Amino acid sequence: MNHPGKLEPDPGPALLALYDTALPEVYGYLLPRCGRRALAEDLTAETFLAAVEAVRKEPPPALSVAWLVGVARHKLADHWRRAAREQRGLQALDGGVSDPAADPWDERLDALVARDVLGTLAPHHRAALTLRYLDGLPVPQVAEHLGRTLHATEALLTRARKAFRQAYTDHCPSGNRVPRQPGGKEGHDD
Repeated sequence: MNHPGKLEPDPGPALLALYDTALPEVYGYLLPRCGRRALAEDLTAETFLAAVEAVRKEPPPALSVAWLVGVARHKLADHWRRAAREQRGLQALDGGVSDPAADPWDERLDALVARDVLGTLAPHHRAALTLRYLDGLPVPQVAEHLGRTLHATEALLTRARKAFRQAYTDHCPSGNRVPRQPGGKEGHDD
């Protein structure tokens, strides 16, 4: 509550003090999710610029690394939404249509191959799968981050899982074989 004549502390120095601790955390959150250093650096910068804007508002937010990572999550979702809009526009020009058929998500995947495959997917698929499976958000929160309805998000996740499975199968065309694991052994789905 503001009291006449009482000065509120400037949150700017608190953000500056948090910067050194938060920078590697924010960048470390973004890099594996977007897969490109330049993009992670840009999104990290956008996160801190948004934080500067936020601390200028009344009342300023409670500053913490977790809050900044939340801002980074929103910046990443915004990026994916922009990229998805661009891709939809290009597909409309090209006449492309996606297949809404679904299949279950029940296979073990090699983490490194999965990350590579995830990087090949369309931005809206990558965003949905990352928020749902890497960040562990429930579908309603994924919908909120992506600005979609719950049913549209469920359909998107279904299409994204199918696209991921197809890209993974193309990457590992030997059917049910999983890529070689450390030690030279091959994994098999059970």
